[in-house]
Amino acid sequence: MRNERDTYLVGGAVRDELLGLSVGERDWVVVGSTPEAMRAAGFRQADPEFPVFLHPETGEEYALARRETKVGEGYRGFVVDASPDVSLEEDLARRDLTINAMARDAEGRLIDPFGGEKDLAEGLLRHVTPAFVEDPVRLLRIARFAARFGPFGFRVAHDTHRLMKRMVADGLMRELRPQRIWQELHKALGYAQPWRFFEVLAACGGLAELLPGLAAQMRPGHGAPVAAPAIEALKRVSALSEDPDERVLALLLASGDAPDVAAQRLGMPPRLQQRLTQARELWSQVRELDRLSGREVADLLERMGSWRGGGSFEALLRVFRAQPGAPARLDDLARVREQALAVDPRALQARGLAGRALGEALAHARREAIETAW
Repeated sequence: MRNERDTYLVGGAVRDELLGLSVGERDWVVVGSTPEAMRAAGFRQADPEFPVFLHPETGEEYALARRETKVGEGYRGFVVDASPDVSLEEDLARRDLTINAMARDAEGRLIDPFGGEKDLAEGLLRHVTPAFVEDPVRLLRIARFAARFGPFGFRVAHDTHRLMKRMVADGLMRELRPQRIWQELHKALGYAQPWRFFEVLAACGGLAELLPGLAAQMRPGHGAPVAAPAIEALKRVSALSEDPDERVLALLLASGDAPDVAAQRLGMPPRLQQRLTQARELWSQVRELDRLSGREVADLLERMGSWRGGGSFEALLRVFRAQPGAPARLDDLARVREQALAVDPRALQARGLAGRALGEALAHARREAIETAW
């Protein structure tokens, strides 16, 4: 590095500070330096093929200013130039949104060549340059930012929305790898308004490439609120749980998309695919809860993992409560489970039971408690 003035705080840290939010990770851009100079200053290169370095004391990321040239398909089809003559403005120009294309210098002065501060004030998600269309991941990122900043009233700018529709029409959604889709989606599911992710993608036509069943439920429009059953399920479960996994299970259970196909398209991890399959199978029985006998309820509670720890039963119950047409007797299901859990194994031990015999007697006593209560 030539001097301290060539180092700039960039991106999310600047944006969040202007929004009055707590700043987590801080990223830096270094202008006019080289990999050799960075290493000589004690920085460690995070990736041998990419000009990002870790500070020797703070561990924060310092990236050489760079420009990118599109040479192939997908979000990896870029040539990176991180030579010392790349300016800060050129580096900021390659970013996705104006609110992410601001910097602060060593004296704390704001550097804002693309109007990010104004867009923050107006609640707009706007692309920086027409090069926005070169990276299909930006379709997901802008939807994710809509989910994150939904409580602030942020919306997609009209000109950016037109670019997104063009990207979808040009087939860029099909260039996205499932693992990257899941990465962006899972982050969005953890925000205060995760349904905004799906609304933004539906508005530009991209959701049909991922979840056609959900897309069919949603009216076309530029981010307009919808009454799609799956979106309403997502809103209800979001009020009950902040867990992204529970939220996506509730959404997909109500979306009409085949679980295995949806899981593959979204790049869901195998553990969650299994939970989705299980939830789908159980829901077919839970929705008929009013017609079940006590014996069938006992079987259902067993399949829901009611006697195991870890909160699996409670998680499933929240997912089912969020569904359209959730049966009124879900409260009764939780109540009879509590009565079954109240069966005291010590009374059985006092009768001399132990080991396998104790386990069988406890299971029998729980089933009797469930059938009686139901």
